[in-house]
Order: sequence, then C-alpha cells, then structure tokens
Amino acid sequence: MNHYAVMAQEHWARWLPSRYAAISDPGSFFSELGTRAEQRIDSLAAELAGDDLPGEGYLAKAGRLGEARHRAEQIVLSEEILLAPEPGADQDEDQRASPAEPPWGLDFLYAQNPQDS
Repeated sequence: MNHYAVMAQEHWARWLPSRYAAISDPGSFFSELGTRAEQRIDSLAAELAGDDLPGEGYLAKAGRLGEARHRAEQIVLSEEILLAPEPGADQDEDQRASPAEPPWGLDFLYAQNPQDS
C-alpha cells in the first residue's frame, strides 16, 4: 500500500466507520484507492504545471512543479481520500490522543528541541 492508501484507511476507519465496515476486503480496496489517487495526482499535477516557460530557471521550474503537485494533492485528497466525516463519527478522539503523537505531517511543530526539526 502506498501512503495515500494508508492515509485513506486510517481516515475512513475513524471518520467513516459505517462505510469502512461495509468494505469486504479493506487491504485490496485501499491499495487500489491509493494507486488510483496517486495516478490521478500525477496526471493532474502535470496538467496544472503546464509546459516549460521560455527562460525559466531551475528554481522557478522546481517551484512551479512543486506547487502544481501540492495543488493536485489537495484536490485529489479532498475528493477521494479525506472525505467528510459521517454523522456521529468519534470527533472527540483528538482529545484522547497521546500528546506524544502529533497530527499527521505536523511533527516539526511539536518538536521539544529546535534541533529535532
């Protein structure tokens, strides 16, 4: 499973418990979902980035491609992976989470020492 599949499986298990319970083979389902999401992100990022610009330097191109990838990820994640919670999903789990486990992708904000990040 790629990281999009893992992200989806964790999100759905917590926020979409009814839909998650209805999946007969979660491993296969989320593996396929992650693969499709990755392919869609790749193709959308290429489309958003467009063609190389005349005289575009290395840093400008890297920035343009990175921004296109980021925008494509935001679009696909919101449409296919990180769906809105079901009514009644456990929204209080955040308060019970271990303080040693920061939210996904925000580890650097919770580092005890500035050298850790």
